[in-house]
Amino acid sequence: MPGWLTTIFAYGLGSIPFGYLIVRWQKGIDVRATGSGSIGATNVMRNLGILGFVATFIFDVGKGIAAVLLAGMWTGHNPVWEAAAAVAAVCGHCFPVWLKFRGGKGVATGVGVFIALAPIQVGLVLVIFAIIVAIWRYISLGSILATAAFPVLVHFMKHAPLPIILGAAGAAAVIIARHHANIRRLLSGTENRVGKKKSEARSQ
Repeated sequence: MPGWLTTIFAYGLGSIPFGYLIVRWQKGIDVRATGSGSIGATNVMRNLGILGFVATFIFDVGKGIAAVLLAGMWTGHNPVWEAAAAVAAVCGHCFPVWLKFRGGKGVATGVGVFIALAPIQVGLVLVIFAIIVAIWRYISLGSILATAAFPVLVHFMKHAPLPIILGAAGAAAVIIARHHANIRRLLSGTENRVGKKKSEARSQ
């Protein structure tokens, strides 16, 4: 299959809005009209609880893995098109054509494409995420810094082809850019911490 076609396919696969569909199916509402306005697992959890989170997370991770693995299989494991599929899948989740390009932040789909590109490095990234959240109690900060660490780890530990490193960096850049509102709140000191009571959050 031509590489450019696998990239389009990866975008289409990434753009399947599982969180939106699950909430619509279960509650008949648009998840983007609630909470953070995202279609991601965290916002789904606000509507459906932990089971909604787990289902959305698994589907979003799965589409990221599938996009990269299928691109590799269909192009003879060409690293250029595997990298392109990684970026396209994340962009599909963040900017789904079916929802007028209003999607999620790409974290779970990013985890999926990262697993497909470099699974060992993903394990280290998850450790980084857990440490940051444990110390500072900001999930957004953990997500941003762990995502930024991934392409660096791929470069220094995997010695991957340049296209894979660039693809990892491109996917990471999209995810971080989608956290722009969180970054503003972190800088202003108004971002909510894990475990903070709602009354405390409203007082800030």
